[in-house]
Amino acid sequence: MRVVLALVCAAQFMVVLDVSVVNVALPSIQDALAFDGRHLAWMGNAYALVFAGFLLLGGRLADLYGHRRVLAAGLGLFTAASLAGGLAATAGMLIGARAAQDLGAAVLAPVTLTIVTTVLPEGPRRTRAVAIWTAVSLAGGTAGNLAVQFGDRLVGGAPLRPKERHQRPAALRQVDPPGAGVGS
Repeated sequence: MRVVLALVCAAQFMVVLDVSVVNVALPSIQDALAFDGRHLAWMGNAYALVFAGFLLLGGRLADLYGHRRVLAAGLGLFTAASLAGGLAATAGMLIGARAAQDLGAAVLAPVTLTIVTTVLPEGPRRTRAVAIWTAVSLAGGTAGNLAVQFGDRLVGGAPLRPKERHQRPAALRQVDPPGAGVGS
């Protein structure tokens, strides 16, 4: 049982880590691949559209074809797309790899929790397993942010690239309650 929990938690960790690493690393991605603003926006849009659009399908596929099979397929797709993204030489290749990676993530996320809740009987053991799964998800988000923030300093203690601070115009630093209300 512990091996199963460790495997599904590792998969969920990767899904959440992927979200936070990419969002925090957007400036580095923009510099490395000479992204313009339009392409850079698609890094986040590809994630949101593909992940949200296929999340329910991922859960349904697990119900129809089996949790173990769908978990393996999701891990395979996620891993292959991650490799393709790491090797991408153009903005289009990276956005395409990112969309494929997020399809794998959309399959993984629901099946990992489903496995945790179906393998263990109701009670304290299941509650503890769900708490562990949740904690690992939070750790994935935190690790992604820390990896990007401090990863540059791992080589020789000096940053590999300078960190630039951009000051936003005052109009962009204000809260817009009417706009937030309309958007909700």
